[in-house]
Amino acid sequence: MTTLTGPPAPASAGERGTYVELRSDTFTLPTPAMLEAAASAPLGDDVYGEDPTVARLERLAAGLLGKDAACLMPSGTMANLAAVLAHCPRGGKAVVGRESDLYVYEAGGASVCGGVVYEPLPNQPDGTILLSDLEEALTVDRADPQFAVPALVALESPQNRCGGVPVGPAYLAEAAGLARRHGAALHLDGARLFNAATALGVTPAELAAPADTVQICLSKGLCAPIGSLLVGEAGAIGRARRIRKLLGGGMRQAGVIAACGILALTEMTGRLAEDHENAARLARGLSGLPGLELDPGPPATNMVFFRVRDPRHTTRSFIDAARERGVRMEELGHGRIRAVTHAGVTTTDIDHTVNVLRALLTPPVPTPGGGR
Repeated sequence: MTTLTGPPAPASAGERGTYVELRSDTFTLPTPAMLEAAASAPLGDDVYGEDPTVARLERLAAGLLGKDAACLMPSGTMANLAAVLAHCPRGGKAVVGRESDLYVYEAGGASVCGGVVYEPLPNQPDGTILLSDLEEALTVDRADPQFAVPALVALESPQNRCGGVPVGPAYLAEAAGLARRHGAALHLDGARLFNAATALGVTPAELAAPADTVQICLSKGLCAPIGSLLVGEAGAIGRARRIRKLLGGGMRQAGVIAACGILALTEMTGRLAEDHENAARLARGLSGLPGLELDPGPPATNMVFFRVRDPRHTTRSFIDAARERGVRMEELGHGRIRAVTHAGVTTTDIDHTVNVLRALLTPPVPTPGGGR
């Protein structure tokens, strides 16, 4: 349960002074060890390439994912944008999933900043894009000046809007092979890559292997306060580092961020299975409540999606009623509510959440003698 240190808790939360934060795993707080490491980290000017703690983090990340190099970025959005711009020339085409975070939630950055054309393709329920759809999008006459030339396929694992479902290495390898046969690269948005690897029972390096570049986020389930890494082939990372500067992401004594990131990668990845177990516990509790429907179904990682079918509630009124009772969730995807487990959520919090939602859905007891 997250202890409230900012605005006061909703009045109906009573004297508990706390709430269950399920809106996102971005609400995780840095561990005491991270704060201590940030305060004592050796520092330098990272724009000059002289911050030793940043250099250590980047070597660590590249090694964990089996890649040549890495570059620390302020955010996953910037890391994804830098990757697209590193692979795509102005006027080039990036093939993306219609449900991908890169396409839906990142403000069209590659089009705005780099003149890159997005071609969104339908995501299947398992988060993949049909290889036949990729083939069609990648097959253009490169000699014909009418066409935007495909330069990149961008995929996501876990696929957030498809229910947090992990996309596995076998599919990624097929998609990468197809992209390369058409002269395009593969970028993997792995914001929660370690969740996907945990769920699939593979190493992060196995999941990252097919991709030319991979983005991993330190500030979601791994609890660092800020930062993402772009990891990949040395040439692409070199181009991305220049793009980071262009976008305003060059940082000076960034070792205070990197120190937390090092602990995120060395101490926090092993506990993600606990978050998955809590998500499964929550889903089991919700599946027994009248008026709720899991969508797409039982969770594969740390995200539970569901719809409210009780006619007394809209999606928004249900979210607001739960918030008034100390449980915070949010809509993600046209009438679906998402609840995300993380290091700040315990089994007690899960059971409390189920009880709160059960109370919201329990039919009122008829008044004796009423209704004549």
